[in-house]
Amino acid sequence: MTIYIALLRGINVGGHNKIKMADLKSLLEAMALQKVKTYIQSGNVLFESQEEAIELSRRIEKEICKTFGFPVPVVLRTADEYEQIIHNCPYSTDSLKEGESVQLAFLAEEPSQERIDHLSSYKSDKDDFSILGKNLYLFFRHSIRESKLAAQMPRLGVPATVRNWNTVLKLNTLAKEMAK
Repeated sequence: MTIYIALLRGINVGGHNKIKMADLKSLLEAMALQKVKTYIQSGNVLFESQEEAIELSRRIEKEICKTFGFPVPVVLRTADEYEQIIHNCPYSTDSLKEGESVQLAFLAEEPSQERIDHLSSYKSDKDDFSILGKNLYLFFRHSIRESKLAAQMPRLGVPATVRNWNTVLKLNTLAKEMAK
């Protein structure tokens, strides 16, 4: 069995696209996924499955839309991929100054070089990023909410969902506990 971390985009934000985590857990268990565990209300789910990620994410998206009545992009990473993503972080997360943050955008697919180049034009002394495959590491010296770089992320043209570094680490810890 493969341990997956599912990252749902855009649920329970600002009162829109509400899904109770208990209901989501029940849905995924009804889909025959094993050891389903949710983490906080922003759409983080861990589970085990023998299915391949591409078919699995499509199946979950279809069932969520059918059950809850709205589309939700689902980005999957295996626990092994997730561990490597953390290891590959190009930014020092141990010594962030007040106001600084590292965020991780999980992309459903790799964006084109043209779109990456467009995003690069928004790098500044306040905002930086590094993209490795389907993972976009973001470094903000000020709030992500005020970032011109963050505002341009949709122009990458691929579904993405962002998690702060603390959430990234917590999900990794939960995946390791599940593997025991």
